[in-house]
Amino acid sequence: MFYHLTHMISVVFPVYNEEENVGKLHAAIKRVMDGLGEPYEIIAVDDGSKDKTLGALENLFPLKTIVFARNYGQTSALDAGLKAARGDVVITLDADLQNDPQDIPRLIKKLREGYDVVSGWRKNRHDDWGRKVLSRSANWLTWKVTGLYLHDHACAIKAYRKSVLEGVNLYGEMHVFLPCILYLRGAKVAEMEVAHHARAHGFSKHNFLKAVKDISDLLVVKFIFSVKRPLLLFSLVAVVFWSLSLISLAAAVIVGWVIYSGIGMTPLMLLAAILALGGLIFLALGFLAELLMRVYYESKRTTPYVVREIIDKL
Repeated sequence: MFYHLTHMISVVFPVYNEEENVGKLHAAIKRVMDGLGEPYEIIAVDDGSKDKTLGALENLFPLKTIVFARNYGQTSALDAGLKAARGDVVITLDADLQNDPQDIPRLIKKLREGYDVVSGWRKNRHDDWGRKVLSRSANWLTWKVTGLYLHDHACAIKAYRKSVLEGVNLYGEMHVFLPCILYLRGAKVAEMEVAHHARAHGFSKHNFLKAVKDISDLLVVKFIFSVKRPLLLFSLVAVVFWSLSLISLAAAVIVGWVIYSGIGMTPLMLLAAILALGGLIFLALGFLAELLMRVYYESKRTTPYVVREIIDKL
């Protein structure tokens, strides 16, 4: 099935201290979008820049600029931009000129082949070797945790059908895993090679602490969007603990009668008690997780599923 998404295209980019880049980026995006001949909008989200970025944005047209009161982070900026987008197709990219707007038409073409998400792959990256190794390790881990295999999860330039973004709220560092979130909700995800340029101005905002946050957010994504019945999961763990507790208790009884001619407090008895208590704790965590999961869906007024289409032949 092919999706004809011709109503409007939204191009969204978060910005933080990129005063030397935003003008060039906007000009490049405008040139490419004018060439497509389709209605479009460009949305910039100023994430509390401390340099002259906001002043540079105010001189650009056409452009919708969302200005944050302070620096909230790239995920919040991207979330605000995606929610403000009016297009049927949404393109995201970074503002550091390392992504190439010339790839936008190819991303849109691929999306219209029937995909919900098209993620870029910076096959020839212009980054240092340490960052490349870290990226490959993160991509492997993300694949193993979520089941979505992409060469480059962190590539910023992507294309989305706006309809699959409905009901998705991003926080922490979850923007990196947005294709994974949508994939776990049933979206069709594709990947294609894109250009990547060396940074000419400014400096990278990525660091080791951000990588640690990425890992924690990856686990949250897996839990929220994959574990449908957390009580069942935690109950299974509790059963394992209780089984080990019974084994330890039985061993304590046998050892007590054989060696001490009676049942007394031995290390095995203590271990059995600890394992039994651990099982109760996991069961309680299961109840708590089940309640939190229900609060999560009810507070968003959304469902844990996505309807792709309704075929009515009545």
